[in-house]
Amino acid sequence: MTNNFRSILFLLSTFIVTAISSANAQTINNSKFGKGLQFVAADSSFSLKFSTRFQVLYQGSENTVTNNWDDRFLIRRARLKFEGFAYSPKLEYKIELGLSNSDIGNDTPDQTNNADNIILDAVAKWEMLPGLSLYVGQTKLPGNRERVVSSQKMQFVDRSLLNSRFNIDRDAGLQLHHEHTVGNVVLREIGSVSMGEGRDITINNTGGYDYTGRFEILPFGTFAGDGDYVGSDLAREQTPKLALAATYDYNDDATRAQGQLGDFLSQQRDLRTVFVDAMFKYKGFSAMGEYANKKAPDGPVVLTDDTGDVEETFVTGEALNLQAGYLFPTNWEVAGRYTSYDPTKVTGLTPEKQYTLGINKFIVGHSLKVQGDVTLQKRDGRDDNYQFRLQMELAL
Repeated sequence: MTNNFRSILFLLSTFIVTAISSANAQTINNSKFGKGLQFVAADSSFSLKFSTRFQVLYQGSENTVTNNWDDRFLIRRARLKFEGFAYSPKLEYKIELGLSNSDIGNDTPDQTNNADNIILDAVAKWEMLPGLSLYVGQTKLPGNRERVVSSQKMQFVDRSLLNSRFNIDRDAGLQLHHEHTVGNVVLREIGSVSMGEGRDITINNTGGYDYTGRFEILPFGTFAGDGDYVGSDLAREQTPKLALAATYDYNDDATRAQGQLGDFLSQQRDLRTVFVDAMFKYKGFSAMGEYANKKAPDGPVVLTDDTGDVEETFVTGEALNLQAGYLFPTNWEVAGRYTSYDPTKVTGLTPEKQYTLGINKFIVGHSLKVQGDVTLQKRDGRDDNYQFRLQMELAL
């Protein structure tokens, strides 16, 4: 554990103890399980909401080479989050820290690189005009819907293969969010300019910038509780709700294999990514679909060896993810997911299809739940493989 990491944990511990010990002298507003501790200054000059959560995961899969069952327990995610407003309710902020190895970016002890860090989000959001907000700092880019959905609010134990291969993740820069209505139809436009190399990079920009544009349309109006970015229909929408969206992302002279994620490569490429997605909910039934296509116009392969095998490549190709589920009145849910991943052939990466069946029990919404799923993995040139996962989420 580094000295910086110890210092951060000490400061966070001090803050938590101070906040709890002073609770009797403060007004705690709307604090209840799953909603964190909430404070508002006496002069209403700022507010603070502190929350924490973690996921405990068991994961097992058959090893098709040894015919053994490989498994492990791990802390998949452990988060601390601070949010509220500063000076004026029109200026909001959010800070989110990830403490587990998976959050930091590396699950192998004592192996780090200049992209590993604990800062997930550090962003200020200024409402310049009604429906128009400027984001400054580091947060999720307006990419595919599945990635923008919080990891606390997913329908399955984890996101799909489409997301792990092609999402554009978090980045530091500027975002402009606009929302307006035409009758009952809600329209949203989002644009961003960011570094293009992922979260909290400490080196100078070695390539160009990243440019992202997203357009959303909700033809039947807004979802209850921002449900268009929540897995499962916990609100049990009483009228059909639909969200449609498309994103275009251009990463100029990308230096990492997946743009904002992956290994740093020895050369650079322009990456162009298109996402199309949809979310539908009605009376406990939910369905989501996504398509992703990423290209490198100058070719994704950077380096091959003397035999022609690929040593360095950008991850390009296309993927499709379809999932749906039904939430019973008992708050048990059954869900299914199909994902296909087709990388560009020259990269030498392996195409794959996954079929997933999930069962969820929501005890206190997404704040306390148990999720399990089993996945059949079908990869070209390899034996079929089964993976089983069981996870508990606890959020305060």
